[in-house]
Amino acid sequence: MKDYYKSLGVSRDASAEDIKKAFYKLAHKYHPDKGGDATKFKEINEAYQVLSNKEKRAQYDKFGRVFEGGQGGQGFSGFQGFPGGFSNAQWQKSDFGSPFGFSFDSSNLGDIFSDIFGGSMAGRRTSKKSRVIKGRDIEINLEITLEEAAFGAKKTVSFRTYVACDHCQGKGYEPGSKLVVCPTCKGEGVIRQQKRTFFGEFTQIVECPTCHGRGKVPEKPCKVCGGTGRIYKKKELVVEVPPGVRDGETIRIKKEGEAGILGAPAGDLYVRVIIKSHSRFERKGDDLYTTMFISFPEAVLGGKKEIETLDHKQVILKIPARTSSGEIFRIRGKGIKHFNSLGQGDLYVRIKIKTPQKISEKAKQLLQDLQGELD
Repeated sequence: MKDYYKSLGVSRDASAEDIKKAFYKLAHKYHPDKGGDATKFKEINEAYQVLSNKEKRAQYDKFGRVFEGGQGGQGFSGFQGFPGGFSNAQWQKSDFGSPFGFSFDSSNLGDIFSDIFGGSMAGRRTSKKSRVIKGRDIEINLEITLEEAAFGAKKTVSFRTYVACDHCQGKGYEPGSKLVVCPTCKGEGVIRQQKRTFFGEFTQIVECPTCHGRGKVPEKPCKVCGGTGRIYKKKELVVEVPPGVRDGETIRIKKEGEAGILGAPAGDLYVRVIIKSHSRFERKGDDLYTTMFISFPEAVLGGKKEIETLDHKQVILKIPARTSSGEIFRIRGKGIKHFNSLGQGDLYVRIKIKTPQKISEKAKQLLQDLQGELD
């Protein structure tokens, strides 16, 4: 008695999915069209036809055989179509004669054999509308200052990409000319190719190589763009940077990317913002941080200090008496405007006490007197 489980290398309690995976793997290995062993392929196919069918498998498990045509080796019965099979491919049957003498149940092999043969057999009927070749999206970096990020700006950017041909206005044919029916596919957008395989000869439907699925070609191709409707050149445009944009954020500009072929829609432009470091301010979210140096007497006695904000305006910061170095004070609403919302961040001022490098004898004596008092 043939051991179908052993043929597929699975246990007797293997699930239907395990059996399918095992056959898939072995079919790839032993398929004759791939240089494999035809006898071994016949064996694993016979096992799969039985074990993949619930009723046939039950008979086999109980009696060691299948009574109604379950076993192979009885002559090739041919295919009766592929219900839902071959991954949407369009196929026409012409000759299914086989010298290996085994039968198939095609109802559950469509997905498996489409993978075995690979993409080259998965010929697809291509819709003319689906072959509109849109331009690709483009991403560029834009470096801006902290002030430009805070208050917004208009920046000119330039990059090289495909743009619509000025000579033919992106149509791909000479002015005064037109599009005509493709002579290769007669307007169908697809052609049929004969392909011989282990199972016989198939008619494969593929995209027309002349018109690329459109069904039409330029009567007189544009002499500038060669019939594509676009040319590769430097492109410049003004990007509006919104107030409050953050480092690493991306600004999307619709239809300013690569031009499509023959007037197809252009892709989008994505501008990634990079904010340069600032000499005085550090940004954290929408808040700004800066450092102010004060003298020791100011720290002890307190006072008022002017500080310049990011927009170059002066505001007064009150320094309390007995302020320690490292203390931080907040000035509300002097940070960065919230992006796409109302309100504004705050300005945080970090205090540092400045130690003089040179002092007079009088100042030295005063400090010594102060030191004695503090002790």
